[in-house]
Amino acid sequence: MAQEQKQSAVFDSCPHCGHKLSPWQQVLLSVDRALTCKNCWYRIILDPPAKIDPEVKPKEDKSKFED
Repeated sequence: MAQEQKQSAVFDSCPHCGHKLSPWQQVLLSVDRALTCKNCWYRIILDPPAKIDPEVKPKEDKSKFED
């Protein structure tokens, strides 16, 4: 069952134009999680970008402010 879930996460064709991906492109997509379709130049990204929490403030680099 785990292999079936992993198999469904990888596309066998471009979701934008439907162009069939080669087995090598499917391997690259499963490893890199991103691939550009050579037919329509659509960027296929498997992982959605991380959501930025507005309440979390970035850490300040105090070395900039020290004399």
